[in-house]
Amino acid sequence: MKMYGIPNCDTVRKARKYLDTHQVNYEFHDFKKQGLDLTTIENWLKMTGLEILVNKRSTSWKQLSDEQKQALISATDLTVLTEMPTLIKRPVLEAGDTLLVGFKESDYQQLV
Repeated sequence: MKMYGIPNCDTVRKARKYLDTHQVNYEFHDFKKQGLDLTTIENWLKMTGLEILVNKRSTSWKQLSDEQKQALISATDLTVLTEMPTLIKRPVLEAGDTLLVGFKESDYQQLV
């Protein structure tokens, strides 16, 4: 299992606490420090929709130009997600063929 996010995000902290409490082994990837590559994002998009992955309520989203937003929404330019990983809803949890975006305790319960 691998969790992507940023450590100071409240939702990421809740998800990590849940996994730690249930003694689930996982690797944490800080995508603000360690970055995120286009291949990873493309693989995620095979498992979930762009509208689920992108956080349109984030400060990062509000900073984008209309052209950048349109290019991202239409999936013609996903590089903005590698340049600004804080556009991605957090956390992203990879567990085999399952991808969870955000933290819902009920979803995590089914996984562990």
